[in-house]
Amino acid sequence: MGFEHGVTGRENPTSVIAASTSEMVAVYVGTAPVVMAKERNINNPVLCYSYDEAVEQIGYLKDFENYTLCEAIDSHFSKFGSGPIVLINVLNPEIHKADIESESIRKENNKFTIKRTGVIPETVRIAGQENLNFKFDDDGYLVIIGELSGDSITVSYSYLNPSSITNQDIIGGIDSSTGMEKGLECIENIFPKFRVIPNLILAPKFSSDSAVAAVMETKAKKINGHFQGLALVDIDTKTVKKYTDVPGIKESNNLASTFMLVAWPKVALGESQYHMSTQIACIIQTLAAENSGIPFKSPSNKSLKADSAILNDRTPVLLGVNKANYLNSNGIITPLNFIGGWKAWGNNTACFPAVTDPKDAFIASRLMFNFLNNTLVTTFWQKVDEATNQVLINTIVDSCNIWLNGLTNQGQILGGRIEFRAADNPTTSLIAGKITLRIYFTPALPAQEICFLKEIDVKYFENIAK
Repeated sequence: MGFEHGVTGRENPTSVIAASTSEMVAVYVGTAPVVMAKERNINNPVLCYSYDEAVEQIGYLKDFENYTLCEAIDSHFSKFGSGPIVLINVLNPEIHKADIESESIRKENNKFTIKRTGVIPETVRIAGQENLNFKFDDDGYLVIIGELSGDSITVSYSYLNPSSITNQDIIGGIDSSTGMEKGLECIENIFPKFRVIPNLILAPKFSSDSAVAAVMETKAKKINGHFQGLALVDIDTKTVKKYTDVPGIKESNNLASTFMLVAWPKVALGESQYHMSTQIACIIQTLAAENSGIPFKSPSNKSLKADSAILNDRTPVLLGVNKANYLNSNGIITPLNFIGGWKAWGNNTACFPAVTDPKDAFIASRLMFNFLNNTLVTTFWQKVDEATNQVLINTIVDSCNIWLNGLTNQGQILGGRIEFRAADNPTTSLIAGKITLRIYFTPALPAQEICFLKEIDVKYFENIAK
């Protein structure tokens, strides 16, 4: 230390680090009417905290069958009031389109309107007319703005063709010409871009394909090489119409992972249809938000925004408790209308019943182990490459134990602790720059079965003689 004269001071780093937790984020890969949006986001993740923000970035139509991301917008923001969500649209107006060479349009209410959704404005052509302007009306139809003579015009145009989207578009990959990510591969860009962890991964309608579901599960269990998430998939309600056939489809499609939830059938609210996966994601996100971001509660027996369970063609599906429990016993979540209205019903991940380890088999436990992993990564990343000494070990152990004790005191886990053991850290590991800490962590598991034992107590007959 150099020469000092007077009063001096120094600062030492705090010996305990606050846990860096993050909110529950649902990620959707699918299709959207981007021609209606402010910008055409194609294979570009957009983070949305509100309905208006989502509509501005990818557009909106009440056609959930063709525009699957609109189902996510409606369900999260209009029905559950939950967010944020990340939307990844794969529909490209330059590729996924169809052409109309000639169509006659009559003037109605003093304006010309192309009564088809998804019209691509820049492709509209009218003989002898230039510098046309357009706007979309509330139905998603394109209104032609300008002085056009006569009562009818002939137009040519192109429009979005969502039916041309394939499962491979959803799976995506790396574009060989640009090196840019597409489809589910874009999930890798979410944390670097927004600093949020993609906890829940969905692709409504498309996730019923086994290849899409497999990629979703692969992404979920190792995001950015460090984070863990959960893939929510549906079993197809177009081809699978009997509840007894559902477990066999789950088995044949190899839907058996702790990092996956499987659901069947769909639900409806009024005229709108929703995939169960979408509403389960909303429930999980809502429960976490209600508990300071801690996802310790199961989505089972929590209210859906639904008035019926249906197949894709709107055929009603009536499931009593016995039928619903049969699906649950095969690791499938289903809607149930029994006591308290329509509820999500089922506590198990897709690995059940083949795997019964509570860490893996229960949704609540899987969510909490994902939460534990992700929090440890974001909290202690700042300590990577620090000098391996007693100060570092004590900082990690003390910080983690304080955090786990807090979760225990709030009833969000039953208990937890972290230990640094010499047996786990031989000299050969230490000289290689590797340290290992052991965490004991017990989430609160759902009370799946509450049993009351009932019997006659004959001593109460004595009350007769009193």
